[in-house]
Amino acid sequence: MEYGSSSDPSQSTFSIIDEDHTLANSVRFTLNQDPRVAFCGYSIPHPSENRVNIRVQTTGDPASEALKDACQDLMLICRHVRSTFDKAVSEFKKQQG
Repeated sequence: MEYGSSSDPSQSTFSIIDEDHTLANSVRFTLNQDPRVAFCGYSIPHPSENRVNIRVQTTGDPASEALKDACQDLMLICRHVRSTFDKAVSEFKKQQG
């Protein structure tokens, strides 16, 4: 769910259900690599809630676009890590014979 101003799409807070620090910190890191992002942070409203709020402020582009791009970048990073890991495991198994 997105909470933002209809007059300024460059600032929004996104509430993501059933997630925790794992996803939120990864998305925050990826967003902070984007030069369009002026500020990004996240909070967990209460420890017993499975919900995170991610705040995104950009230099002019829509915050929703920056978040979407960050999620796509994060997926590519995860694919790369997975393929690198699978390759290393395969090579290890070959060495073990």
